[in-house]
Amino acid sequence: MEEVKEIQPRIIANRFEIKELLGSGSFGEVYLAYDKQLNQEVGLKIDINADENSQLPREAKLLQIFQGGEGIPKLFWSGVEQQSNKNVIAMELLGENLESLLVKCGGKFSLKTVLMLADQMIKRIEYVHSKGFVYRDLKPENFMMGKKGKSQQVVYLIDFGLIKRYKDPKTNKHIPFRDNKGLIGTARYASVNTHAGLEQGRRDDFESLIYLLIYFLKGRLPWQGILAETKEKKYEKLKLHKASTTNEVLCDGLPNQFIQFCKLIRGLKFEDQPNYFKLKQILKELFFELGYSWDYVYDWTELNDGININHINQVDALNVNQMDNNQFITDKQPQFICQM
Repeated sequence: MEEVKEIQPRIIANRFEIKELLGSGSFGEVYLAYDKQLNQEVGLKIDINADENSQLPREAKLLQIFQGGEGIPKLFWSGVEQQSNKNVIAMELLGENLESLLVKCGGKFSLKTVLMLADQMIKRIEYVHSKGFVYRDLKPENFMMGKKGKSQQVVYLIDFGLIKRYKDPKTNKHIPFRDNKGLIGTARYASVNTHAGLEQGRRDDFESLIYLLIYFLKGRLPWQGILAETKEKKYEKLKLHKASTTNEVLCDGLPNQFIQFCKLIRGLKFEDQPNYFKLKQILKELFFELGYSWDYVYDWTELNDGININHINQVDALNVNQMDNNQFITDKQPQFICQM
């Protein structure tokens, strides 16, 4: 039986009372804490290492840039704990991530749920782009639902560890095209151009979004389960498989609007701005064409209400094998997040 880590009573910055360890990762630990100033529970990130290599100051700075955007976690405080000399961030406490919810829902989401999620996910990506950044690591774990009240309907984007400016803040010019870049992000959802070592642009965030939506609907992607002797060989096989997968094959069994969505994205050039309105419109028109009600009742909502949602509103042709065990491929350690 795994030993439960006992949490010692502790007050940080004379404000945050640590209550429970929520999780840990390679960069630090996440705690449930009570904010005595705001009189509410918050998520507290504490860096493992007390040195100049800490990731938290950069994360706090980026969170500050994105504050005020819908679906961006609120940053309440950041600084250094004097006792340990470790960096700390206090931020909004969120619910579960989409990967966790997908598992709870049997490995797939209904078409209705995916279309409602997609609209918000596009808005989050558009917001990041509007600030002059590309995200570069879209994956289910980096989208979380709100925890309380109406925020439970809201999709949040978290973990800004790999984002990069695509526009020079002084000149407002697009960064130059470069090649021979390493793989940045999560291999399963990375764009073909990312696999090829090309500098990532706004188009690559949306190609990753395509893969996320297909994954949510079908429970797997065509290149899952690929085996190779080394990580490098595996990445090469993934690249070739993705490059040879046509829009029609990728969207097999799905409404034609998904092929249209793919064509819009895969036709973009490096510096092109995606047509955010058109991308949202394509999926919204499909939603209302199918007679769905935009009521924010997601699959897990119905699951919590005791309803079996495994096949509700699901596309008939979505017959796929079970998810493989070798699910995640990434060139970085997953960063920890505020989650319960």
